[in-house]
Amino acid sequence: MYRSHNNGSLRASDINTEVTLSGWVQKSRNKGFMIWVDLRDRYGITQLIFDEERTPKNMMEQARTLGREFVIQVTGTVIERSSKNPNLPTGDVEILVSKLTILNKALTPPFTIEDETDGGEDVRMKYRYLDIRRNPVKNSLIFRHKVAMEVRKYLSNQDFIEVETPYLIKSTPEGARDFVVPSRMNQGQFYALPQSPQTFKQLLMVGGMDKYFQIVKCFRDEDLRADRQPEFTQIDCEMAFVEQEDILNVFEGLTRHLLKEVNGVEIEKFPRMLYDDAMRRYGNDKPDIRFGMEFGELNDVAQHKEFNVFNNAELVVGIAVPGGNSYTRKEIDQLIDWVRRPQVGALGMVYARCNDDGSYKSSVDKFYDQDDLAKWAEVTGAKKGDLICVLSGDTNKVRAQLSALRMELATRLGLRDPKVFAPLWVIDFPLLELDEETGHYHAMHHPFTSPKPGQLELLATDPGAVKANAYDLVLNGNEIGGGSIRIHDKKTQALMFDYLGFTPEEAKAQFGFLMDAFQYGAPPHGGLAFGLDRLVAILGGQETIRDFIAFPKNNSGRDVMIDAPAAIDEEQLQELNLKLRK
Repeated sequence: MYRSHNNGSLRASDINTEVTLSGWVQKSRNKGFMIWVDLRDRYGITQLIFDEERTPKNMMEQARTLGREFVIQVTGTVIERSSKNPNLPTGDVEILVSKLTILNKALTPPFTIEDETDGGEDVRMKYRYLDIRRNPVKNSLIFRHKVAMEVRKYLSNQDFIEVETPYLIKSTPEGARDFVVPSRMNQGQFYALPQSPQTFKQLLMVGGMDKYFQIVKCFRDEDLRADRQPEFTQIDCEMAFVEQEDILNVFEGLTRHLLKEVNGVEIEKFPRMLYDDAMRRYGNDKPDIRFGMEFGELNDVAQHKEFNVFNNAELVVGIAVPGGNSYTRKEIDQLIDWVRRPQVGALGMVYARCNDDGSYKSSVDKFYDQDDLAKWAEVTGAKKGDLICVLSGDTNKVRAQLSALRMELATRLGLRDPKVFAPLWVIDFPLLELDEETGHYHAMHHPFTSPKPGQLELLATDPGAVKANAYDLVLNGNEIGGGSIRIHDKKTQALMFDYLGFTPEEAKAQFGFLMDAFQYGAPPHGGLAFGLDRLVAILGGQETIRDFIAFPKNNSGRDVMIDAPAAIDEEQLQELNLKLRK
């Protein structure tokens, strides 16, 4: 028996009990006549004691050789600590060791295995198996497990069935780039790793499974960010014989369940916001509504003077920064430099101070008087002591720029409290998006999304105006889930492929199996997929997902621990009938 107890379980009630413990040496303190060792496993830390009066000489010598991260087993008696540690659950006791076995020696680790480590991110990624021993990473993985268990519990209680779908599937031209896998037995042909189990879950609805879910790995070969990995995990769900309202109610319930069980937070309201309103009020389709600073469109009150920067703009829009009048000129100049960064792309920023005496002072006083600025304040909701920040330009660009500024200001002002949760549904997305480079439309979600009832006919006359029967669940400014009511008849699906530029032959080659299935009695159906990695990070008070993934990739899509991706040898290439381009 390697252990009778774990290293987080012993208490004062266990005093005089003989126990066996195993784990890693966190640290050792050698006072010559007495040695204390902190023994760690994933459950906690227990202090061991060796002393010259009660410990055999040969064991004292052995204890002096213990280095950090040695794996050891000890047997001993639980005794009361003379100097208690109130910061440890086991801080009232220690183990007087009677037997010590070194199970495995360890090299000195390249960084300290402490909550606050001296290891940089690159080093910790290379030695991720050591990083996992640290409480922040270990606890994040345990937290992820808890969330996944609660997801399974809730959905199972709602009569959902977990079904596994294939990982080796067919590549399709929609969405991001596929990761492809060459087939040895079918020379010159390739599988793709799924970006989503989309078509399979629809086929499960045709198969009568009614309510399906899967916590599933998905893959996208795309550029990475802090909240994106080439392989990621979805909570993938589908339901038959449902309308949009049914789906929203079920997954509001799941979100409430997770917030209550995992975070101890009760949420009642899940506001619904039209996509067009989200863009107009916040400049993006995943607004953070924990704080205000809603957009005020200023065209009517700012384009009547001789300030051509505004007069020539498609949109003039501003926000009121609470308490922002306290900013110095240097701080405002830093904000202007911030919006001019290439990542944001604004040409500049106009501002107006709302003074405590009710007067205004702006960077464009040459063109606008006090009455004009008072109207700016009215439109943006600015109050005495606030600062009005105004951007102008093409509508889509300037909304994105001001949205970025709004989020940056909220972060600086401490308005994005990770312990506050503000969910909402964004609904009625456009069905299609226009690619400005090619002039062609593509599906905003995917080509299986149904138009809103009664809007199918608009595809022929005004495709950009057609709304999708689609919805996103947003939490604290992050899209945590999205889905739609699907097309469930062959005729409508063929029409959608036609509008997306597929020839009938291309549609049949790519999706003929799905359209064939629709001919055998496909029920009305719809679904939603949560991004588990992002959901767990937000519930855990973070916005980056890396620490909630056991073995993540870096920003270049590499696993620096195992050095992947890597070249394969010539024999493998020949088996696959592949040649590397020189």
